[in-house]
Amino acid sequence: MLGVYTFVFSVVFQTKWNVDIGSNKPAFALVLFVGMIVHGLLAEVLIRAPNLILTNVNYVKKVIFPLEILPVVSLLSALFHTSVSVIVLLFASIILNDGLFWTVLLIPIVLLPLSILILGFAWILASLGVYLRDISQVIGVLTTILLFLAPVFFPLSALPKEYRPVILANPLTFIIEQARKVLIFGHIPNWSGLGIYLLISLAVTWLGYFWFQKTRKGFSDVL
Repeated sequence: MLGVYTFVFSVVFQTKWNVDIGSNKPAFALVLFVGMIVHGLLAEVLIRAPNLILTNVNYVKKVIFPLEILPVVSLLSALFHTSVSVIVLLFASIILNDGLFWTVLLIPIVLLPLSILILGFAWILASLGVYLRDISQVIGVLTTILLFLAPVFFPLSALPKEYRPVILANPLTFIIEQARKVLIFGHIPNWSGLGIYLLISLAVTWLGYFWFQKTRKGFSDVL
């Protein structure tokens, strides 16, 4: 799939990146792959979240079980898949870029705020999925929209200025940009930006957890 995306967006559509890539298609593939990894982390958790309770009805009705742990397990599973993808990316970087930057060690810190934010959304969606059964279909469409409204296949510099606020409002945009900095270009991430993102993520996660605990009392009645 990475090869297909690279061909379509660097050969067919000839995406222009405002970085030192030029006509180097393998380098473009690395830049593209980082965006795909970050989006994949979010999409995997959010798409599964609405059905987490529905597929574990026995835990709701028959067993005293901490249901709030199900989104956590889903997130950890997605993080494992993400780590495998990052390892593949690092091997590709060694081959194509003749080495790695030490900043690759910072990628867990870059992904931490996004992971916390995803957990908050997962708690909300897991609860809503019990009461609104069709929400899983909506989330599938939403994650696709987030993919194409993030700088995965194009650089921010390619957009007219009036459209950039829309892309910057996407929760994936900032993390994708910072992940590319540490994994591909060897730059230090925007610490202040990550700090603000982390605070917002913690607030969303607290609200998600509160919502889940508040609504879980009706799970057994609905199911």
